[in-house]
Amino acid sequence: MDNDKKLTLVEHLGELRGRLIKSVAAVIIFSGILYSSSGKILNILSRPVGKLVFISPVELFLVYIKVALFGGFFLASPVIIYQIWRFVSAGLKPSENKAIIIFGPASFLLFLLGASFAYFVIMPVGIHFLLGFATDAIKPMITVNNYISFISMITIAFGAIFELPIVVLFLTKIGLVTPTLLYSKRRHIILSIFILSAMLTPPDVVTQILMAIPLLVLFEVSVLLSRFVYRKKFSA
Repeated sequence: MDNDKKLTLVEHLGELRGRLIKSVAAVIIFSGILYSSSGKILNILSRPVGKLVFISPVELFLVYIKVALFGGFFLASPVIIYQIWRFVSAGLKPSENKAIIIFGPASFLLFLLGASFAYFVIMPVGIHFLLGFATDAIKPMITVNNYISFISMITIAFGAIFELPIVVLFLTKIGLVTPTLLYSKRRHIILSIFILSAMLTPPDVVTQILMAIPLLVLFEVSVLLSRFVYRKKFSA
């Protein structure tokens, strides 16, 4: 019996190793493909701010690698998600596998929607506000590395925040959240949304409202989804 368990464990570790290798290989392949286009991608990403500078000989080269890796990871994310699902699917119930098949793509699309909203809506308004502090005597000189780090932080944060409906749906499914709880905490949640908007955006009212509105919509959608799952759970 012990030998069977050890063999099973070894087999699982071997499968995990294979899945990791395939995931890393996908990231490397996509990153390698994108590296030759890093300059063009950087030109697109820098449109909200315009001219960028670099202050060390290796900075731009390292940024090209960073852009290629970020892009490669993003393009490889469906492969990574598939490899994770294949690894865990054997131990899941058919209903749980079905849920992953539905929520996996939905989660990816919500993240993409949040990142796109950050880049196309929040970034132009926020950067315009921040650069507005420049004077005739003080001109902005934004380094390419700082800018890429800034835009990465904002887009990833918004992408993660847009996962709110999926998170609420999951918490409702396992019984940690109920529609009644969400309704009772509505005022606190709305206040938290505006505080979060103030923390993640430049300190101007317009940008904060631009972030708060979709978050409020996501919260209301999350409440509706929670009600649907809760009723279905207890009617079954």
